[in-house]
Amino acid sequence: MNSAELANHYRAYIVCLNAQAWPALGDFVHEHVVHNGRQLGLTGYRDMLIGDFAAIPDLRFNIGLLVADPPRVACRLDFDCTPSGEFLGLPINGRRIAFAENVFYEFRDGRIAQVWSVIDKAAIEAQL
Repeated sequence: MNSAELANHYRAYIVCLNAQAWPALGDFVHEHVVHNGRQLGLTGYRDMLIGDFAAIPDLRFNIGLLVADPPRVACRLDFDCTPSGEFLGLPINGRRIAFAENVFYEFRDGRIAQVWSVIDKAAIEAQL
């Protein structure tokens, strides 16, 4: 994939996440995906996302910044949501918070094989 194709493929992945279209997740995520150094595999990655949506009922992934340089994508995801309980060890309990997640992805065979993610926890703490 060239840069434009990779960026479009990534945008389709975000659409898949927001639709919670779990049967299609394997079109975007490699079966042996690693997230922040942890070997999750596709099933573990899907379970992590399902858990995120359960904890944050109004979760929506919004691309704030996207750079595609095959085989990698860098993205700043913007969130404005209301986690129902604790989030990152913080007692959110249904309050609306806004924060960003900076994520780097490495693609293999057209699918996400590595994910490195950092959430701006300080931005959340400042809102509490």
